Amino acid sequence: MKDKQVLKIIRAERARQKKTINLIASENYVSSDVREALGSELTNKYAEGYPGLRYYAGNAHSDEIENLCKQRALKLFHLDKKKWAVNVQPLSGSPANLAVYAALVPFGETIMGMALDQGGHLTHGSKASLAGKLWKHISYGVSPKTEMLDYAELLRIAKKEKPRLIIAGFTAYSRAIDWRKMRTIANAAAAYLHADMSHIAGLVAGGVSASPFPYADTVMTTTHKTLRGPRSAIIFSRIDKRELPGKIDKAVFPGIQGGPHLNQIAAVAVALAEATRPDFKSYARQIIKNARALADELSRLGWRIVSHGTDTHLFLVDTWMNGTGIPGKAASDALERAGIIVNKNTIPFDARKPSDPSGIRLGTAAQTTRGMKESDMIRIARRINAVLRRAMQKRNRKSLK
Repeated sequence: MKDKQVLKIIRAERARQKKTINLIASENYVSSDVREALGSELTNKYAEGYPGLRYYAGNAHSDEIENLCKQRALKLFHLDKKKWAVNVQPLSGSPANLAVYAALVPFGETIMGMALDQGGHLTHGSKASLAGKLWKHISYGVSPKTEMLDYAELLRIAKKEKPRLIIAGFTAYSRAIDWRKMRTIANAAAAYLHADMSHIAGLVAGGVSASPFPYADTVMTTTHKTLRGPRSAIIFSRIDKRELPGKIDKAVFPGIQGGPHLNQIAAVAVALAEATRPDFKSYARQIIKNARALADELSRLGWRIVSHGTDTHLFLVDTWMNGTGIPGKAASDALERAGIIVNKNTIPFDARKPSDPSGIRLGTAAQTTRGMKESDMIRIARRINAVLRRAMQKRNRKSLK
């Protein structure tokens, strides 16, 4: 690369990634093939529209790569092309969710989703997102006793509020979702059921997490978490008399986006093919084994794990513990200085502000890609414990001065 300034930053980031332990639940490491596709000549082509319906000439290969990506997406999740359609143009998860809402719910009407401070995503109804400004949002959360979803309470809310669409999915909730119960709740409200499986798509593909497809009307996933692809998103929609695929396509383009990023779509196609290999199933199983080993050891060392464990690749640690521990931001900062990368995170019913919450979120997908097993997770847990205990002691000494 001739641009030495940019090259220097890239090399510094490469070095940072190599020398740190990455426990960010939303991150992973892509293959060299995925990176090669991202840097290909496809980045030069503008392909506004859809295969066979482009607004520019010269898109024969654009159609080929987009159709291939769609075929691989359906194949990975064992979907019949006569029953499911797929759109691979969304640039990331947030615009993909917005496209689903815009396609199915008139502005100002009601959508029901998991509250941000209970484990949901910004686009599940937060006022900070356009989703929370363009639609009326009703939130659901977890039980104060179990810190897990209370489906009876969700049913009560849905019957009362009658949302047009219910979002099932999370960004900071560690337990499996009962998709069948969510379908029952949606039926009771005569609502669409939209599954946001962004965090668990790789686990679903690997056969270690239940699939939402038998129950959902639409399914959205990002591709850069457990699916181990580039930053992008995919929307699946059920084919029936409601004509959902056409509505979704129009909402993505021209509703929200212009021309798709073909290099990104090509990289997604590569990642989807990689996820069909037998070793990906072993990888998915190991992700969960590692998450449970990490959570169990931290619990044994005295840290409170939200909901007492995990069924996925992620979990929350209550580092504040009602003032006897350390705030989430201080915990995250201390761990970063020690070469362990996590993110601060609110915990259910958090009394602290989101900018300095009571916990941290940990995920094991990235370190599992690096080949780590349960014994490695135990060592990491002990290192985390040592770093946080030292940080607590330091804070206590400062408070005594």
